[in-house]
Amino acid sequence: MTRGRSRRYLRRVHRSVQYPEPTNASATRVMLGNRKADTKPELRLRSELHRRGLRFRKNFATSAGGRRIVVDVVFPRHRLAVFVDGCFWHMCPEHGTSPNSNRWYWTPKLRRNAERDGEVDELLRAIGWRVLRVWEHTCASSAAGEIEAALRGPNHAMRHADRLVDAS
Repeated sequence: MTRGRSRRYLRRVHRSVQYPEPTNASATRVMLGNRKADTKPELRLRSELHRRGLRFRKNFATSAGGRRIVVDVVFPRHRLAVFVDGCFWHMCPEHGTSPNSNRWYWTPKLRRNAERDGEVDELLRAIGWRVLRVWEHTCASSAAGEIEAALRGPNHAMRHADRLVDAS
């Protein structure tokens, strides 16, 4: 089993998607090392939140609009969902890069990730959640400060133009 999924399931999924051939062994190792949860930026943020006395749920699964959504950090009583977005995977305007090889595959995939972020935000807001998105390059203490402010007031608005968080 691989992270809760059977090998048979993974083979079926991989057959249905046209993946590019890896360009070299090091690229393969890097991509296999990517984590879905408990990434370093998430761990730093959660550690800072915990240090400040904030208690939360991590990798919280919920559903909205018939879709299963897993939120990185959740404050259920406050209905506040926090996502920690990787610069590469979510096309950070400041640090996001576009791969040089297999662009035919990566360009639509990364664009779809960013579109899905917007869809997820809308679905959660439609059922009464507030959504904050934090870039992985954001300092954990700054992000934790914004989260604390959002927890204090329901109408806390973002004061920074660089998408530190998107509160609404």
